[in-house]
Amino acid sequence: MGMPFELNTMIVTKGHEKRVEENLFVLEKEGYRLYPIDIPIDVRKTIESDTNGTGVIKKVEWQNNSTWITYQLISLNSTN
Repeated sequence: MGMPFELNTMIVTKGHEKRVEENLFVLEKEGYRLYPIDIPIDVRKTIESDTNGTGVIKKVEWQNNSTWITYQLISLNSTN
């Protein structure tokens, strides 16, 4: 039996990110997702929106049909 998963090349927050430290955030996504680690990628509020900034994923955890990512925001394009 296989495990369904998605390969993501950007972080889409939908406003659900939680700040852990100054530029460090945690985000839970439904399902199992694979992200590039330690490579700068776009951070967006929605998939159709403009880029809010650039982030680097530091940690990916899978559990209970959820993916938890910890990412560092390295640049910000907008304060909204």
